[in-house]
Amino acid sequence: MILPRPGRRNLITDVPGLRVGNATDEAVRTGVTVVTFEQAWTASVDIRGGGPGVRETAALDPENLVGKAHAIVMAGGSVYGLGAADGVVAALASRGVGMRIKPNSPPIPIVPAAVIHDLANGGDKDWKLTPPYRDLGIAALEATSDTFDLGSVGAGRGAMAGLIKGGLGSASIDLGEGLIVGALVTGNPVGSVKMPGTEVFWAWPFEQDDEFGGLLPTRRPDTADPVPDESRLEKAGRLTAGANTTLGIIATNANLTNVECRRVAIMAQDGLARAVRPAHTPFDGDLVFAAASGELALSDTPERAAQIARIGSAAADCLARAIARGIWLAT
Repeated sequence: MILPRPGRRNLITDVPGLRVGNATDEAVRTGVTVVTFEQAWTASVDIRGGGPGVRETAALDPENLVGKAHAIVMAGGSVYGLGAADGVVAALASRGVGMRIKPNSPPIPIVPAAVIHDLANGGDKDWKLTPPYRDLGIAALEATSDTFDLGSVGAGRGAMAGLIKGGLGSASIDLGEGLIVGALVTGNPVGSVKMPGTEVFWAWPFEQDDEFGGLLPTRRPDTADPVPDESRLEKAGRLTAGANTTLGIIATNANLTNVECRRVAIMAQDGLARAVRPAHTPFDGDLVFAAASGELALSDTPERAAQIARIGSAAADCLARAIARGIWLAT
């Protein structure tokens, strides 16, 4: 039996037809990450955190009309960061990308967005009436590529994980016969990503090829990241509703419906819980998007449900790996 392995890049862009771009503002200590799709991909979202900051997520709900996305935005800046989607919408429309209600009307790009809270990390936040996020959104869109940096870049620039640096992470898995699943994560949780008294990530059982250090629970490094206690978190300003968030995007090339994307997003949330303890708290805005290109046809027989379950299980593993990988590479 051949076990599934990461894709060629071990990035979400191993799924054909999508690109990722980062834009980082070092002075403000924040950034934006944009995922673009060829045409519009079927997409949905599952929100589990108690303090989400979102835009256009209702357009992806199964009971609503659209159920597709031309791009997805992750940003720092809390509510200010939602402005990054304005820039992406304008830039995509200028390229003729979007839905058209009437032949002569402007295109309408569907660009769901979600943000993390990084306003208390220092940096120059005195932007008055001109937050930088619209311009950062445009810059991230212009930077989209098959390859991109991880760690303290883009939406992960100002992220924290408990009391250590958070970051932008990604991972992929090749399930064989052309089926690919990938994950992209902005990790900014209030919970701990490491086992108490060690440098070992909670996600260690799912690691591939030492992608986040290869540390095992049997090792006891001299340095440690204990689970942050409430007093330390409160002093650091982390115990505020919406001040912490893990944002995830799952992609696959399977021909999933909007409802099936929702199921994959729900299953992928397990990966967040495997990598962060605790997760989905009142202080987090945890959510997972799932998007499918439809390139690879799945069976229409009763076996289809089992195929969806396999994709969702792989998505959870990829999400856990991506969280640990982004924080491992953060500086």
